[in-house]
Amino acid sequence: MTSLAVVSAETKPDYDAIKKKQQLTWASGNYAKVGSTLQLSGELLCEAMDLRSGDTVLDVAAGNGNATLAAARRHCNVTSTDYVRELLDQGAERAQADGFSVQYQVADAERLPFADGQFDNVISTFGVMFTPNQAQSASEMLRVCRAGGKIGLANWTPDGFIGQLFKLIGQYVAPPAGLSSPALWGTQAFIETHFGQGAETMEINQREFCFRYLSPDHWLDVFRTYYGPTHKAFGALPEAEQDLLAADILQLIQSHNVATDGTMKLPSSYLEIVIKKSAN
Repeated sequence: MTSLAVVSAETKPDYDAIKKKQQLTWASGNYAKVGSTLQLSGELLCEAMDLRSGDTVLDVAAGNGNATLAAARRHCNVTSTDYVRELLDQGAERAQADGFSVQYQVADAERLPFADGQFDNVISTFGVMFTPNQAQSASEMLRVCRAGGKIGLANWTPDGFIGQLFKLIGQYVAPPAGLSSPALWGTQAFIETHFGQGAETMEINQREFCFRYLSPDHWLDVFRTYYGPTHKAFGALPEAEQDLLAADILQLIQSHNVATDGTMKLPSSYLEIVIKKSAN
């Protein structure tokens, strides 16, 4: 990933072109193999937001629907969005299997096709943080949330395992020029800058999600095969560099793994954020 420096005014990334490439990245592999294991973060976020039955909820960059399902389990009226149709289809299959009625709609997080103040709650778990135009997507979340409503986020931190993983990948495959790191969303400074003026209150807590796999090699195999960014990174490298990247990732895992029985139990920090939008 890029450094945490904010993009300069002189740098003008082609956000539309970048998003087209991102769509292909997230559609590659099979994100559900990874995304489904993150369900706990969606449940915890919905509890932290104190969602109420009958509330309208918009899930932004929903992926295969962890936060969507968590809100649906609380009998909310959920609209689940992503710019990758395949991910929404996976989410719809999960909702149908659990017997929930959810609205699914392809949508760009930077241009949400909804009215001002349309939703009681707007949520995103490890999704909106990957949008290239960070200020625009934050502004859109605020816009479609009603006055007095809530915005809930779960974002990987820069210094946690996933934040470090993306930094490592960026040393092998350069990210698009001019973009700020997605890990900025996992810092209090970023949240206060982009949401503070529209917020009545903000609750920011650091949590840990624990990756539990059969072994470090098992984790690497799953992420290399199914997780879009990792899958694409390996695919962009010649074989010798693929081996080097794999070795570096395994070394990173070793430095964070707390299991001592050959399995993988690896905590990765993220921020859980609940913003109450100003009533004015």
